[in-house]
Amino acid sequence: MNVSIDIDRIQFWHDQSHRYHTELQDFKKLTAEAMDGLKNEHSLLFKDLEGAAVKVDRVEREMDYVETQTSPRACANKAEKVVEQGAWGLEESRGEEEEEDWEELYSRVSDCVEIISSIRSVKILKRVGSPKGMWTRDPRSSKVYVFNGTSGESIYQFNSVRDFSRSPGVTSSRQIRLPSEWSGPGSAVYNGYLYYIQQEADTDVQVVKYDLLSGSVTDIAMFPVESQATVYNLNPETVADLAADDEGLWLLYATSDSEPNIHLAQMDPATLDIEQIWDTRCPRENAEAAFVVCGTVYVVYNTRLASRSRVQCVFDVNDMVVSEEAPLLYFPRRYGSHASLKYNPEEKQLYGWDDGYQIIYRLTMKRKLLV
Repeated sequence: MNVSIDIDRIQFWHDQSHRYHTELQDFKKLTAEAMDGLKNEHSLLFKDLEGAAVKVDRVEREMDYVETQTSPRACANKAEKVVEQGAWGLEESRGEEEEEDWEELYSRVSDCVEIISSIRSVKILKRVGSPKGMWTRDPRSSKVYVFNGTSGESIYQFNSVRDFSRSPGVTSSRQIRLPSEWSGPGSAVYNGYLYYIQQEADTDVQVVKYDLLSGSVTDIAMFPVESQATVYNLNPETVADLAADDEGLWLLYATSDSEPNIHLAQMDPATLDIEQIWDTRCPRENAEAAFVVCGTVYVVYNTRLASRSRVQCVFDVNDMVVSEEAPLLYFPRRYGSHASLKYNPEEKQLYGWDDGYQIIYRLTMKRKLLV
């Protein structure tokens, strides 16, 4: 009797096991068929996405062309009045003195008569360092200087752009330790000297002149700018921005956090004396960077959700650029937004830092209209 019951149980377990095995095999088969179907659908979807990417790229190129043909010109502001800055010992001139000073200034900065016509080409050199930083080349030598981040006590020197492009990171560079911390990606290298912004807590902002050959500070100038004021709304780390072009050394800044416009000062590169200052009337709002070419300021704008960088405001100290001539410049779509743009007058190139990528923009120039 017990033997018969055990046999029945064994048979029942056998039948159950066989049924489970059959169901498992059927489930595996269905799963395999579903996976094959998903793979096919994924392949088709991937092809569709590739096709869509090609179409989007084509549409973007067409939009670029349409923008360059139909967008409004950049606003060209005239240098009608010099800004009064008693703290710098500069005052607005009156009558004949104003005319004489203006003629002297005009003769000093009007030798260069070129304006940017277009961005001829773009070269993405490499990616190294932080999302924000600066790199530039001394116009009088082949040496390249890299400022990683938004502040620090060291910079990196390379013998050439080629050496920098071939270097894994900054390992093959010469590290230069400065006597004080540089603040913001607004430094400039000009004729063998480094000019950088020094900012300490609750103090005025200073411009430091550093001899790259001797490794010593040769001059320091303080200028009355509120420590919390930044020149570009989209790059709050840039308290002030130094620029070098064919005519010398310039400083872009904001006098206070409530000041809506970007101001421009021409500096004596030897003594750091302020020679002249202007209100460019180019707004700080949505500005990400600026550069100076032949005494003309080009302010680059963007949006908080980075899109297309564009030159939207132009200011010429000699009043030789009219609105009809102001260049319409859209930078190609890249990775984020510019942390810095530095012009090299010898090469007629811009050195840009974009989300850690080092980029070179080659420019096409034309003569300014004489108005």
